Amino acid sequence: MNYHFQAHRQVRRNLLDILQNTSHEDLLLIPDGFNNNMYWNIAHTVATQQLLHYYLSGNPFRIDKYWIETYKKGTLPNLNVQKSEVEDLEFLLTETSKILMKDYDSDFFSDYTPYTTSFGMDLKSIQDAIIFNNMHESLHYGYLLSQKRAILGEKY
Repeated sequence: MNYHFQAHRQVRRNLLDILQNTSHEDLLLIPDGFNNNMYWNIAHTVATQQLLHYYLSGNPFRIDKYWIETYKKGTLPNLNVQKSEVEDLEFLLTETSKILMKDYDSDFFSDYTPYTTSFGMDLKSIQDAIIFNNMHESLHYGYLLSQKRAILGEKY
């Protein structure tokens, strides 16, 4: 699983880079043709990771439920995010990745409830969930790049 954890850390670094190097206003702007913003996409990856790894393994979330309820699939973007919440998300992007690796190494995920994703993938184990989550976060990273280009145009 080392390679998959390396991939997870890299996609999180990419998400963090966008979060830290995009203006607050641009993070919250919903570009034409999209139904969410860059900030929602980043926060959604954190919420989904918790659901795929912790909820489906019967373990408690490692983050406040606020993040799950506000950014899970089917939620709408919050257009009134304060800068302090952006800073919290910066912290969560890094810390939830570290905690996942520690929990995995300590066999924290002994049970797993099988789940079929809306993408059509069957998750039968925590290993499946980790691999799928990397794909999911990379998909949202692609959305972020498209949204950033839609907002900033050719200068991006």
